[in-house]
Amino acid sequence: MSVVVVGTLDTKGEEIAFARDVIEAQGVDVHVVDVGVMGDPEFAPDTAAEAVAEAGGTSLQSLREGGDRGEAMDAMGRGAAAIAERLHGEGTLEGILGLGGSGNTSVATTAMRALPVGVPKLMVSTMASGDVEPYVGFKDVTMMYSVADIEGLNQLSRRIIANAALATAGMVASDADVEVEEKPTIALTMFGVTTPCVQTAREYLEDRGYETIVFHATGSGGRAMESLVRQGVVDGVLDVTTTEWADELVGGVLNAGPDRLNAPGEMGIPHVVSVGALDMVNFGPPDSVPERFEDRTFHQHNPQVTLMRTTSEETAELGEILATKLNDASGPVAVYLPLKGVSMLDAEGEDFYDPDADEALFDAVRDALDSNIELIEMDAAVNDEEFALALARKMDEYMSEAPGEIVPDGT
Repeated sequence: MSVVVVGTLDTKGEEIAFARDVIEAQGVDVHVVDVGVMGDPEFAPDTAAEAVAEAGGTSLQSLREGGDRGEAMDAMGRGAAAIAERLHGEGTLEGILGLGGSGNTSVATTAMRALPVGVPKLMVSTMASGDVEPYVGFKDVTMMYSVADIEGLNQLSRRIIANAALATAGMVASDADVEVEEKPTIALTMFGVTTPCVQTAREYLEDRGYETIVFHATGSGGRAMESLVRQGVVDGVLDVTTTEWADELVGGVLNAGPDRLNAPGEMGIPHVVSVGALDMVNFGPPDSVPERFEDRTFHQHNPQVTLMRTTSEETAELGEILATKLNDASGPVAVYLPLKGVSMLDAEGEDFYDPDADEALFDAVRDALDSNIELIEMDAAVNDEEFALALARKMDEYMSEAPGEIVPDGT
């Protein structure tokens, strides 16, 4: 059992030593990685700052002489990530803990994001009460707010650092006896407005003997899914909800970046795709919507989420993007079009019902999709049971035909 603790020993040595001692008192080994740049460490680490800088492609002397804090943090982040990956590969990193302000939060979480999902990752940070997306990304990084600055030990900091140290030690020392079955794994993408479709498809696939992982199409969800596809964790993707591309194109807050839809095709795994929730772009509260959209159609999903209807021009471009992405796939691909609506809000009588915008989307897919890719059009809405089952059955068919695929004995 071993925990890596990442910190700046030139400024936070006392606090890091305290965390180390708490962890070691639980019978867990500790490996301290020093990422301090400007001064000498307050105690000898297991991995020195010089080694971290070198792993980041530079030298500690260069960083000190350069005097650019941002450049130094970037380099130490790269180095810490490389060292964390190596220690994990050697079996000497079973969990990772970081302590610090904005600088070490950036460095330590860079190392954390380099590690596989499932490795315990805990960051005690002065930044944890704000926007943590830059630190967490799409990995399972736990952020703990330090309340006070991590500067000296006192009645408050001792308790918080001890809690973090005990939590990390507990995560690596405890055996949750989580059952892991060797089943082919299918990823599905879901939004609230496509939930019935995904639930029906998931239940069908699980009855057939597959394991399913559902990703919330919130930007980070799509990036997480594509990352796991590239890691080989996922064997097939049922991409019901491609809505993140609407945010990427129009400027919403839940975009997954321009590489969304790439990974399944790059890996050559089965990919069954639909156009779920491409009728909407996501923003925060109403006052967060940019003024340039003031004349658009909106739906208040909840006090924190405002949805905006995509236009015919936007859906046409989205259809072309989707088709162009899928044309490059090296594995089996099928595209399903629900001609009666792409979300709960796109049904007749609902706020986003717009047949012209939907038809622009469908026409663009029809025109841009290569003829060797299966295109199935159904006179159904995305959440209709018949549509969901058609998607699931196609996924099962592709999985059964995939070379070297472990396919369960379905019932």
